[in-house]
Amino acid sequence: MAPAPSSSLATAGHGKTKSGRSSSSAVRPALLAITVSVMVVLLMAVLFGARWTPSGGHGGGADTSWVSAGARVVLNAVSSQQGADPVVKVAQPHDRLLGGLLSPDFNDTSCLSRYRASLYRRRSLHVLSSHLVSALRRYESLHRLCGPGTSAYERAVARLRSPSSSNTTSDAPSECRYLVWTPHAGLGNRMLSITSAFLYALLTGRVLLFHRSGDDMKDLFCEPFPGATWVLPEKDFPIRGMERFGIRTRESLGNALGRGEGGRDPPPPWMYVHLRHDYTRPGASDRLFFCDDGQDALRRVGWVVLLSDNYFVPGLFLIPRYERELSRMFPRRDAVFHHLGRYLFHPSNTVWGMVMRYHGSYLAKAEERVGVQVRTFSWAPISTDELYGQIVSCAQGENILPRVRESSSGSDNATAIPGSGRQQQQRPARRKAVLVVSLHGEYYERIRDMYYEHGAAGGDAVSVFQPTHLGGQRSEERMHNQKALAEMMLLSFSDVALTSAASTFGYVSHGLAGLRPWVLMVPVRKKAPNPPCRLAATVEPCFHTPPHYDCQARTKGDNGKTVRHVRHCEDLKDGVQLVD
Repeated sequence: MAPAPSSSLATAGHGKTKSGRSSSSAVRPALLAITVSVMVVLLMAVLFGARWTPSGGHGGGADTSWVSAGARVVLNAVSSQQGADPVVKVAQPHDRLLGGLLSPDFNDTSCLSRYRASLYRRRSLHVLSSHLVSALRRYESLHRLCGPGTSAYERAVARLRSPSSSNTTSDAPSECRYLVWTPHAGLGNRMLSITSAFLYALLTGRVLLFHRSGDDMKDLFCEPFPGATWVLPEKDFPIRGMERFGIRTRESLGNALGRGEGGRDPPPPWMYVHLRHDYTRPGASDRLFFCDDGQDALRRVGWVVLLSDNYFVPGLFLIPRYERELSRMFPRRDAVFHHLGRYLFHPSNTVWGMVMRYHGSYLAKAEERVGVQVRTFSWAPISTDELYGQIVSCAQGENILPRVRESSSGSDNATAIPGSGRQQQQRPARRKAVLVVSLHGEYYERIRDMYYEHGAAGGDAVSVFQPTHLGGQRSEERMHNQKALAEMMLLSFSDVALTSAASTFGYVSHGLAGLRPWVLMVPVRKKAPNPPCRLAATVEPCFHTPPHYDCQARTKGDNGKTVRHVRHCEDLKDGVQLVD
């Protein structure tokens, strides 16, 4: 249950009798009345807790807090602390706005998944801060003001195109600042880096624009912000070739700091931030993005171009100037991607059609859905036989999947005895659907055949499905990405998740679901480790390549030990992730 705002009950000083002694008889009725009042208030909270309504924030209603009617009674009756941000659970089932996370300012038919995807997932138990809800509404207003197609955007592009003339004009302030995200790597990496970029935009008052350099990302996601597109209009945009930027790009933050130009006045019209996996290589200064030096250099720059294949959200928690705002947005640090991912990523109607057709045909009637996501990496080699054994050992050892019967004959379910008219009754079969997602088909085939040939012990009816097995990753193809997103969504409908270590695909699917997955640990010398899997400590994805830099000492450091809520990942020891 979400923590309620702290409250206090002020009581007057003890009454005195004429003889100077405390009058206990006068105090007892008052205490009894207070106790009864509090009990009545709590009862009302329970009775009315299912209704969620907006509440004007403190200080004239600038903020909007989404609270249940029951929570409202408690807050109004017993909270004497003004200015605090109430933290409440995500709204009740069938609340299409997810407790205020989503904006109501969209047409349902333009994006069928936006208000419907949550109906197919387990109810989220992760608390949502009213401060985050308010920040999202403020950002949407900023995006309407500054997004493509607005006069403010046209003026900002004009300044970018002719910086020399605009710098000499003192009465031409930069009313809008921008963060341009450029795609790189596979879809899972892209979604994690977009989420990181969006959080950085929230923290710095920038407008996030999506640089879609080819067709591979078209008809994939719905527009996340009402009133203006997030897609960067490429025609006539003065910064060209952004997808080819790299660590040697002259305009990069690291190179500017290396030249001693971090405090340049006037600031450059644009700057490039390189946060790909190679940004920490020796001699590079790009890791200073996570230090005050880097943030000071970027603060007055109108346009920032970002290229990253990392979930660098944990790195933002390392920057002291953002600590307070992040703690208000995310009182629990282990649900950042869960909230922002559900806010940002809504499959297009094309992709949602794939999801619904597959779900309706194969998964809808199951009483329990188990998602099994399998990914192998060249840096962690393991044979198909060994990995299959690891999957089965984990799934059956942790009671995720039932063991098989020792004999292929007979049945553990209710079965009729031929010719007797009697029925041998044990328990009804529990229908369990196993969704296997992998680039290869061997694991699905072996799990399917295991239950087909032997049957599940205990009588469960286990069905095994795999939507695709494409054989390899082709992130430059639109259809490949559409199928990948559809599979992520189907996995996010799981009741239990089993996923490969270090898989960004898995991070996205169980992050959207809000589930702590069972993680298949990295092989040791090509062999499955013991134990084969662990229950993840957090829902949060892993930041695979953190800076590992001590900004104050200006030397190498261990970012898994820098701040309280950032710790080393269980599935990739050099990485860090948010925990609570």
